[in-house]
Amino acid sequence: MTIDQSALDQLFFNARTANGFLDKPVSLDLLKEVYNIAKMGATSMNTQPTRYVFLTTAAAKERLLPALNPGNVDKTKTAPVTVIVANDTQFFEHMPKIWHREGAKEMFEGNATLAAGTATRNGTLGGAYFMIAARAVGLDCGPMSGVDLAKVNAEFFPDGRWQANFLINLGYGDNTKLFDRNPRLSFEQASLVL
Repeated sequence: MTIDQSALDQLFFNARTANGFLDKPVSLDLLKEVYNIAKMGATSMNTQPTRYVFLTTAAAKERLLPALNPGNVDKTKTAPVTVIVANDTQFFEHMPKIWHREGAKEMFEGNATLAAGTATRNGTLGGAYFMIAARAVGLDCGPMSGVDLAKVNAEFFPDGRWQANFLINLGYGDNTKLFDRNPRLSFEQASLVL
């Protein structure tokens, strides 16, 4: 079954990166709804390493501001929520409950390179699923990688277990602050069919 054009428009074709936000709050219930949709996205071996830190107050955002590139400061201040999308480096502790075969926890626990790569790839997927889920419930997203992740980790994750991946400003976008849509690569430019 294919979803209809209006759904595709909301998720992709008309969706834009928000560069400013309206002064309209995002409720905790809505954040939970977005998470509960996003958590259903596929990750390899159901690893689910993505973790989310929701910065909803000015005080919480003040802790983040020193890590941001200058161009990201104002839009982060105006966003109702800024999400730190992080990876849990010890995600495998949950494997006995979330994977149907024995030995997965031990496999990752005994191979740091495999665990780190799995956390990064699947943690990024989780962040992408979160953005699609947010758009599905009517929110706008402003993903950002213009940030010093080492500073974010030092401030928010000093024990090192969670590692920041990227940020998402979240809320109801101010369309007057949108940039013109930039071109996308064609299928031929981005693909190889063998």
